[in-house]
Amino acid sequence: MSNPLPQYSLDATWFLEELAASDTLLIIQDLDGVCMGLVRDPLTRQLERRYIEAARRLDGAFYVLTNGEHIGRRGVNQLIHGALASETLAAEQGLYLPGLAAGGVQLQDRFGAVSHPGVSDAELAFLRAVPDQAEQFLIEMLTQAPFALPTDEAVALASTCVLDNPASPTVNLNPVHHRFVDTPDRYLHAQRRTAELIDRLLTTAAERGLADSFFVHYAPNLGRDACGDELVKFADGDNAGTTDFQFMLKGAIKEVGVLVILNHYAHRLTGHWPLGEGFNARDAPQDHDQLLALAQERFDPAWMPRMVGVGDTVTAYPQADGKQTRYQRGGSDRGFLTLVQALGERFGTDNAVVYVDSSAGEVRRPGVDAAGLQQAHGDRAVAVAAMRGISDPEDPLRPNLILPGGHTQYIDWFCALAAQRSR
Repeated sequence: MSNPLPQYSLDATWFLEELAASDTLLIIQDLDGVCMGLVRDPLTRQLERRYIEAARRLDGAFYVLTNGEHIGRRGVNQLIHGALASETLAAEQGLYLPGLAAGGVQLQDRFGAVSHPGVSDAELAFLRAVPDQAEQFLIEMLTQAPFALPTDEAVALASTCVLDNPASPTVNLNPVHHRFVDTPDRYLHAQRRTAELIDRLLTTAAERGLADSFFVHYAPNLGRDACGDELVKFADGDNAGTTDFQFMLKGAIKEVGVLVILNHYAHRLTGHWPLGEGFNARDAPQDHDQLLALAQERFDPAWMPRMVGVGDTVTAYPQADGKQTRYQRGGSDRGFLTLVQALGERFGTDNAVVYVDSSAGEVRRPGVDAAGLQQAHGDRAVAVAAMRGISDPEDPLRPNLILPGGHTQYIDWFCALAAQRSR
């Protein structure tokens, strides 16, 4: 095993050489904000062809893990078709991005074969009806006070906000935030009303015998409450807080997806399914410690790879608690990045966590103070201060490599890594 990796480093070149020389490597990567910029309208997203081809060169050592989806009108597969200028080339040459979408319940191989392990027809049918309900709700809300938009404008805005993902329909309020940026109270009102809509959908699901089928993912969020439910971050000043209200299948949390991916990795390498061939995100424990325990019980250290977790959505917001300051930690990538880090410690594989700063995109979120981080020189307190809103002094997640240049810097780095690994 190599020496422990540095933390809070900006030295992308050093990490490139270190990881390229690893005997085994398994990259688990988020998508939006990592390999493409964050945008208000997902239909305007773009992927670079060189990134897609680099992922193909890492076949077997690269999987995506995203709350977005592979399929559907707003799915990533459509972006791949656009980048390749072909509807058929990806399937013919195995250029789709393999891995888990919809938080871990939508599985795809590199030839575009998609399945939803553990998901029932009744659950998928309920999800298919959510976008129309959400769009009608938004139109009614936006044509009434305090918005009072003309009907045609409300219809257009609602259409942009509702993401008709087959397994994870989402209300994305970024367009509303942009439209009412000068009247933040209206945007806050939209957040609160949307949260009420989501509660009604959960109630309806329960009435139809699907009480244990769904949960809501808020992005970004304030972590979880005592019941394990995610907490909405309502807008505060320039911070838009929660913009995505994602209606998802229970079990669809990214940290569980890490074990699903490792199960597939092991089968490809050894021909054996350590967690069983049918293991899926919905059958797995949801607790971090239980996931670690399951991995230690069933995974053979002899085949465990060095893992690289890559994400951009991690938050840490201070909360006053008497004389002490506590932090609400959240972000849709926090859980899986923390598990990748912990698995490296448990198995001695020296895993790496890469944080991509996506704050330069169209979605407002905390950014890295690169100049401040440059001055840290290994001092964690200084490094954390340069990551305000992302990390805190007691944060158990300690990224190894920070890429302040966002998705463009990451794509350059990723393509160079793939080129070195495929020599």
